[in-house]
Amino acid sequence: MAVEPLFGTRAQKAFIITIAIQAVVVVTMVALTFGMVQADVGTTFTELGYKTLPCYLALFILAEIFELAMAFDALRLRNIIQLMGIVLFHGALIVFSALQFHETHVAIFNCEPYCVTDPNQLWNKVERFLIVAPCIVAASWLFLLFWIKQLYAEFGWVIFHVVGANPKFKSMYQFYQIFICLLKFDFFCFVGVTMQLLIVVLSKDSAEFGVTIAAIPVVLLLLAGCTRAVKHEVKWLMAISLTLMLPAMSYLYKLDRFYAPSSKAQYVSTRATLTVFTVVAFLLLSASLVIGIKCFLDFDKGLYESKAHDLNRDSRYLPTPKTPGEMSEVPYSPGGAPLQPQISIE
Repeated sequence: MAVEPLFGTRAQKAFIITIAIQAVVVVTMVALTFGMVQADVGTTFTELGYKTLPCYLALFILAEIFELAMAFDALRLRNIIQLMGIVLFHGALIVFSALQFHETHVAIFNCEPYCVTDPNQLWNKVERFLIVAPCIVAASWLFLLFWIKQLYAEFGWVIFHVVGANPKFKSMYQFYQIFICLLKFDFFCFVGVTMQLLIVVLSKDSAEFGVTIAAIPVVLLLLAGCTRAVKHEVKWLMAISLTLMLPAMSYLYKLDRFYAPSSKAQYVSTRATLTVFTVVAFLLLSASLVIGIKCFLDFDKGLYESKAHDLNRDSRYLPTPKTPGEMSEVPYSPGGAPLQPQISIE
């Protein structure tokens, strides 16, 4: 079977177009909500209760850009594992958009009386947009499930061209793909939690604000180092990265602050979203640690060349054009590296 070019099939085009259309619609709904509340509230928009709305808008823009980038990358690399991760991520967006309905309601009705003249009137204006957002995300998710079935049939065999038919190499390569995918979602969750804390909760004068800012480059370097280490099988860098994941998981302690009597008032309008993001980030990082150890144990077992291989840049795995019935030479190796040409008839 020939490898189809990027966006060369209806399923590929439909998958990326579905994500793009829902992204435009949902961000528009969120932006309208943001604009209406700001117009109604005016100069009191910076009150704690209303800070959840710019955060809501920023998170959705980040999520949609991230999802589009992940979808393009998955289609470019023919990575079915990453495509499945996108479908799960899209399902999480349904939950997030539904949570924002509740949190926006809390922000509007729990603010001090001087924040808005008539909370009920403002809520009636924005409620329809807050309902449309999760409905659009959910509807597009059903379309994505349909298209991913076709993409699975299209991409499912591509791993054979990368690592060959050896089940051992196939298993190791799949764990490698899962680990890289987890690191990408770790990045999104970390940025999401940090963004909410910096925009909504933390005061610039607080010590926690400084610690949160200082943690950003450290975590980004950790994720980047882990990615490079597993791809190039750099043992010392991988060992350091996996070790640093343990203190990074201590981020879970913030759950206590979300619900502690002395600090819970700070998080009243974003507690649900922050809790979900923090728990998911912890679970993803835990999974990354476990899968990372498995990948570390697979170093020096013959998978390095397949990891460094990029299907779009390596012509060894792209069949040459041929007429029907023509015999062609296809390089094959159980480890993903071409040996002597094998004869195949397509």
